[in-house]
Amino acid sequence: MSFPHPLLDTRTLGRWRIHAIQAGGQQLDGGAMFGVVPKTLWERRLAADGKNRIPLGMRCLLVEHDDGLVLIDTGLGNKENPKFHEIYGVENDGSEGRTALEDGIREAGFTPDDVRLVINTHLHFDHAGGNTWRNAAGEVQSTFPNARFVVQAGERAYAEHPNERTSASYFPANWAPIVAADRFDWITGDREIVPGISVRLTPGHTPHHQSVILQSGGETACFLGDVVPTSHHLPLPWIMGYDVEPLVTLESKRSLLADALRDDWLLIFEHDATVGFGRVMHDGKSYRLAE
Repeated sequence: MSFPHPLLDTRTLGRWRIHAIQAGGQQLDGGAMFGVVPKTLWERRLAADGKNRIPLGMRCLLVEHDDGLVLIDTGLGNKENPKFHEIYGVENDGSEGRTALEDGIREAGFTPDDVRLVINTHLHFDHAGGNTWRNAAGEVQSTFPNARFVVQAGERAYAEHPNERTSASYFPANWAPIVAADRFDWITGDREIVPGISVRLTPGHTPHHQSVILQSGGETACFLGDVVPTSHHLPLPWIMGYDVEPLVTLESKRSLLADALRDDWLLIFEHDATVGFGRVMHDGKSYRLAE
């Protein structure tokens, strides 16, 4: 797999500059990524390799907000071993033992110390793994030492009490050091986090998954997270096999995409290896990416 590019994609949303940062790539089983959708259909959109894996990104969003830098999701981080990287087809190495996320933040003109707020859509390893990093001495510490972190309180409880199916996705090292430092804000339900940036519950992938709505200067964008992980998942029934409640995902998508279509939102796809931004249209049968 070639590393997803570009590392940094910058544009404006109203008064803000927003930076989509490709925090790395991964390769996951195509069948798992598309659930009940037959391979004969999904492979027309994304070709699989000899192991049935498809290329995916780990896109994060850095927002130049009036209250300070806001980062949405943090990729995988640098704490996992080579065997883990091989299983999930991970490529995310950055400079100086860090990851592509830190490289992207620097390319945007900032450092991890400049980030003031981190919003996690949920606490799976490929969305919250970059909350912390392992230094040369083997110690795990916060990647963003001056930031507050936000996630749903229900997601914390779900992550800290996994079962046999969910334990492979939740690694306490991704949040425990930040909890110990009392830098997490546990929220419940839809709410505005800072002016113009709010979270919206979009459950299904996990019971407390949230997407992030950004509004500035009359423009609206939505960082989808895993409710619509790639542009190929826009059709309502194209839902990941990883989702713990796929029929709940269906209703989350139905509501969210109806709003996105009506109000012409800019959508941000976290796991699409090539399409970072796009708008949605409906062709009379299904949602799809607008030209």
